[in-house]
Amino acid sequence: MTLKKMVFGGSVCMAATLAFSMAVEAKRARCFTTDDGYFSCNYRSLDSDGSFRISAPGYPTYVLEVDGPGFAYGYVNLGRRNVPLPGQFVRSRDDGACWNNPQTNTKLCAW
Repeated sequence: MTLKKMVFGGSVCMAATLAFSMAVEAKRARCFTTDDGYFSCNYRSLDSDGSFRISAPGYPTYVLEVDGPGFAYGYVNLGRRNVPLPGQFVRSRDDGACWNNPQTNTKLCAW
């Protein structure tokens, strides 16, 4: 199942308000998502726990909110709508810049 399909099949209610802006300036990065492949993106750290946002023109904006060491929940912004991604993401042991969702076989990376 792709991230885009999960978005529409997953729950549309959000447990908390998701902040998509911070005072910290975004950094250029190389990103990867299962749906979109590799692309140039902007990476923005959201907090000291490791939560982050990736965005790029022509692509959805993704946010991973770290819930505990090595575990996170994902969201995608579809224009004016923030949608939670189903399942939990786990930090990759092979590449710390990548997060895998074993329930949906999706991957999100930012280098």
